[in-house]
This record gives sequence, structure tokens and C-alpha cells, in this order.
Amino acid sequence: MPQAVRVEAVDSKRDFSTFIKLPWRIYRKDPCWVPPLIMDQKNLLNTEKNPFFAHSEIRHFLARRDGQAVGRISAVIDCNYNDFQNEKTGFFGFFEAENDREAAAALIDTAGSWLKERGMERVLGPANPSTNDTLGLLVDAFDQPPVLHMPYNPDYYSDLLEKAGCIKAKDLYAYYMEDITPLAEKVRRVADIIRRRNHITIRSLNLKKLLDEIELVKVIYNDAWTPNWGFVPWTDEELEHLAQELKRAVIPELVLFAFVNGEPAGFSLSLPDLNQALIHTNGRLLPFGLLKILWHSRHIDLLRILALGVRRKFQNLGIDAVFYYETYTRGTARGFHKGECSWILEDNLNIRNTMENLGARIYKTYRMYERSL
Repeated sequence: MPQAVRVEAVDSKRDFSTFIKLPWRIYRKDPCWVPPLIMDQKNLLNTEKNPFFAHSEIRHFLARRDGQAVGRISAVIDCNYNDFQNEKTGFFGFFEAENDREAAAALIDTAGSWLKERGMERVLGPANPSTNDTLGLLVDAFDQPPVLHMPYNPDYYSDLLEKAGCIKAKDLYAYYMEDITPLAEKVRRVADIIRRRNHITIRSLNLKKLLDEIELVKVIYNDAWTPNWGFVPWTDEELEHLAQELKRAVIPELVLFAFVNGEPAGFSLSLPDLNQALIHTNGRLLPFGLLKILWHSRHIDLLRILALGVRRKFQNLGIDAVFYYETYTRGTARGFHKGECSWILEDNLNIRNTMENLGARIYKTYRMYERSL
């Protein structure tokens, strides 16, 4: 008979390597999984180099059965999140497991116990490792690969979490559209009217003044996103770190700033779906991974809008519609024939209505789970 599941903290380099590489066994027969770059995963979880950990704690755990790793989880405390939201919420993230209810329950229980010992009252996730990073559990559309910085998982994960006592906290939607059906002429006219009526100007990112642009993003972000569910402000160090990471993939013409009478009003960030190239690398740049990325990057046809925000005083002017119109026209001109806007909160009806008026549709749902401690 198989032995009982044993959950242990990751305390050695060998265990950490097992933690990082476990997904390669979980997804070994799944053609839709996009292996992350191992180097990027190690950097993300480097508590000395990732500025997120200047205000956070993390603890990794592995579940083993008969000596073999069958699951993993991380428990996270983001002090900035709790200070801003006035909560005592811990997070779980980097959850992966075989279809083993006992192992999954043991992982959730262990992460929850670690968080409870440190004063947390509920656990929320998956967050890898925070609400400003990869978020949620895929609950449908398992026949399609994820786009850049979006999660993917087997279809049985929701059952594992729910059997372990987790319940839905919030759904996040991904919207999809193609240029097979061009934007209606009415959309262009409305965008032009909005610009003229409200004295809106749009400009692209200036990489030569990146530090100034980061400051501008910070002003907009910390105003526009503050009321949103799960919001936590970026620190200066986190924002600078993120900018350096995204700089490798950014197309300046697709990073947009909006101004009203010259005053900063909004920000939109779109990136090519590098997952279309990364899926060919098996998580490694050497010896041929980098060449594969360079080759397959030439054929990327999907653009993801991964951040869009308008400062609260300007949120009723229709700037979001102008951003979507500009991104669509600029993206299609550069050969991007598909687009994903993600993620959008299920109760963000204003943005959802704008997307649907443009002809986009929900095609993927990501779920955040919670459990009382």
C-alpha cells in the first residue's frame, strides 16, 4: 500500500530545485502548458534580489508520497497588502499537485497553519507571489495555452482546492478578440469625439526617459487602481524592478499614456505574447532556447493588454475606450491579429461593457479561492 503523504518545508538547495522543477512532471503530457524559464522562476523567488520580499515573507513546502514529490505550495505574507487593506490575509501560491486529494489538502492545511501561526486570519490564492503578479486558477478553456504572465493548470485543480475547504473569493476574466471582424466605424467616430470633447492626447512610451516614465506610471497606478479588489501599491523598488523585467519585451508604441489638457490621466501596457515562443524552450535558454525564442518571436500574432488604468478624476471621460481603440489599431498595424485583455474583475462592469462594445468576448475564467483560518 502507498505510504501516507508527508509535507515538509523546503530547507535545502536540493529541495528548492525539486520545488522549481516539479511542474515538468505534472505537465509532462500536457501540450498546452508553457514551461516558465527556470532562470526567471529562481529570480522571482530570490528573497535577496526580488524587492517584493523587502516587505514580505515566504515559505515553500513539498508534499511527498513514497519518497516522491507529488505537490508543492508556498505560503506568503505581504505586509504592505495587509497594511493597505487593513486585513490579516495570507496568500498561497505556486500550487501544483498530482490528482491526489490527500496531498492537496495536506499542502493547503500546512500553508494555512504556517500563516495562522503568524497571525493571519484567512488564506487567499493562488497568488504567485502577490496580487501584483500572476494570479488565479484557471477553471475553464483548458484546451488553450496561457498568454504571457497568465496561469495555466490541469482541470482537476479546482476540485482539489474545493475538497480542501477553499471557496470562491473572486472570478477574473480574460477577454479575447480578433481582427477578422474589423472594428465598427462607429467605434472610431466615438473615440475621435471623446478625444476632442475632453482634450485628450495619447503618446507612447519613451525608453530614453525610462526613469521619468516610471514615475509617471506610479502616479497613475496608485490613483487609478486604489479602489480595486486586491490592490496593493507598488514600492519604488518593485516598480523599477518590474520595468527592467518588461523592458526586454516591450514595444514602445504599444505602451500608452493619456493626458487631459496636459495632465497625466491614464496608462495602458500591452505586450506581445512571448509564451508563443517560450513554449518551445522547455524552460531553458541554453543551449538552444534563446535561438528558439528569437526565431519564434518573429511569428507572434497575439497581443495582451495586461494593465490599463485611468485616474479617478478622469474615469468618466471614456479614456479606456480610446486606449482600446489605439491599442487595436496600432497592434493590428504591427501584425498582431489576436488580442487578450486580462485580467478583468467579474464585477468591473464599466470595463467589461467597454470590452463587449468593442466586440471582445470572455474566453477564459480565473478564480481566486479563500479559506478562513
